Amino acid sequence: MSSRIEQIIEEIEEYVDSCKYQPLSTTKIVVNKEEIEELLRELRLKTPDEIKRYQKIISNKDAILEDAQSKADALIADAQAKAQELVTQHEIMQKAYAQANETINAANRQAQEILDSATQDANSIRLSAITYTDDMMANIGSVLNQTLEDAGGKYKGFLEALQSCLDVVNHNRQELAPQTAQAAAISNSYQAPEQESETLDDLGEDQ
Repeated sequence: MSSRIEQIIEEIEEYVDSCKYQPLSTTKIVVNKEEIEELLRELRLKTPDEIKRYQKIISNKDAILEDAQSKADALIADAQAKAQELVTQHEIMQKAYAQANETINAANRQAQEILDSATQDANSIRLSAITYTDDMMANIGSVLNQTLEDAGGKYKGFLEALQSCLDVVNHNRQELAPQTAQAAAISNSYQAPEQESETLDDLGEDQ
């Protein structure tokens, strides 16, 4: 929207363009003094108001620019603060990650040391148990060997005694064999007549 001064200037220009040239001249024109003075007077009257208006606009413009610059500075400061905060958080996270990795590595080392120590203790206990078992079995083997030797000697004597008794029994049976045969023959001679008598009795009963 144009101001009143601009409108007056346009009216003056239109008025000048509408004026007629003086005779025998192409640069000079004939103007109505009252009309041109009226336009100039209005122009003079409106000029302070327009100047104030433009000053206000300029002031508002400056205020707007200052406000925009202030907001821009605030945004830049906030962005810088956030960037610094992010950098700080990144550094804190890096330190936290480093500490966490160090803690994990230390825990792994400690766990490995505990595992190695437990494995060594287990191997030592196993070796001690094997050694103790071997010693115990060696002692038992020694006792068994001694027992077998002692029992073998006693068993040998026992076998010899049994063999001696068996020899005596066999010898006595050999001595009794003729008498046993004679007694058997005599017994058979008595049994034969009895069997014949029983046979005759059976035949008589059948008839």
